[in-house]
Amino acid sequence: MSGGALHSMNHPNWWQRFRQRRTNRWSLRILLFLVVIALSADFIANERPLYCQVEGESLWPVFRSYGVSLGLAAPRGDLARRNWLTEDYERVVRCPIPYSPGTLDRRNMRALGPFGNQQLESGRFRHWLGTDELGKDVAAGLIHGTRTALLVGLVAMAVASLIGITLGAIAGYFGDDRFRWPRRRFWVLGLGLIPWIFFGWIIPLPGFIPETGMWRVLWALLLLIVLLSLCRLVVPMRKTSTVRAWPLDFGVMRLIEVMNSIPALMLLLAIVATLEQSSLLLVMAIIGLIRWTGVARFVRAEMLRIREQYYIEAGRVLGFSEKRMLIRHALPNGLRPVLITIAFGISGAILLEAFLSFLGIGLPADAVTWGTLLNKIKSNTQAWWLALFPGMAIFITVTIFNLIGEGLAEVLDY
Repeated sequence: MSGGALHSMNHPNWWQRFRQRRTNRWSLRILLFLVVIALSADFIANERPLYCQVEGESLWPVFRSYGVSLGLAAPRGDLARRNWLTEDYERVVRCPIPYSPGTLDRRNMRALGPFGNQQLESGRFRHWLGTDELGKDVAAGLIHGTRTALLVGLVAMAVASLIGITLGAIAGYFGDDRFRWPRRRFWVLGLGLIPWIFFGWIIPLPGFIPETGMWRVLWALLLLIVLLSLCRLVVPMRKTSTVRAWPLDFGVMRLIEVMNSIPALMLLLAIVATLEQSSLLLVMAIIGLIRWTGVARFVRAEMLRIREQYYIEAGRVLGFSEKRMLIRHALPNGLRPVLITIAFGISGAILLEAFLSFLGIGLPADAVTWGTLLNKIKSNTQAWWLALFPGMAIFITVTIFNLIGEGLAEVLDY
């Protein structure tokens, strides 16, 4: 019997059912629009021209900045020092919004509204959604904040899904009686955690690895994989008679209960407050680390159902290993409810990031998010546009993800 024959092949075409509802279709269209805005933010709102000709030299400033950030082009000091708004161009093709999020328009400071009397050279440079107290364009901040919001939601839920799927799958599939490991391996693993903590988290990274939070996490994960491999080599399964079933389901469920008993917002604030350096990447990782419990519970429930299916029993009769049955057959059939949790989780992660940036906690001072735009209303409560437009952006984004989650829950019967 081939591996594919063990899969349940009678799934309904849930995607067609999902698209039948007008609400779901419009939610997907708005989401696609936001993704396009996020990917092309530098080409929509940027003080650098798309193309210009200065002193007979043709320049592509936006594209060159991408090349420099990717290491494909060398930085030029003369370009970095130029004022792109006042440069004397022979030819120029500007972005639709000729301002970057950090551009200061000193002639339109003190929070001028969209309909205010703005001092402009031409209508081409108008601030269509107004400015803040420093003269920064609100529309440019909204455009670039879209990228930050979607990135936070996707990365945070990617971390949460990785942890939740792993723990939920092993808890539901193996339960308390099917996972067998030699006791000696646990002793070796426990002793190995001491040098792992020391070499992975305490001492400085090797010289060829940048000393950043992301590389620190990757280095620790690499050492953990090495530790698990050594543990398996040192104590092979066949050379020991002390093999017992370990209650994985019990342990995972108790861990979930502990995580759920702590208010997520308070835990997030406590962790962020201990960070020595503000980092958007670390905030995304922390949000993912505290929001994996919902994914784990959904996957565990599916695994408890799938492990009793006939095709799983048939695989055991044929002599397939439990690891193969879990990864190749049980897990692919149990991931559908994860889509629902991810949709709702992304909206929750966006709200958490907006709350943190509104309070000015955990993010760099120059970070541009919808929450930082909302924060500026505190210095000028009469500037209604500083609350209306970022608030609408957060409301629309969170709403469409919630609608997508509700639509998925309906068509998947959860």
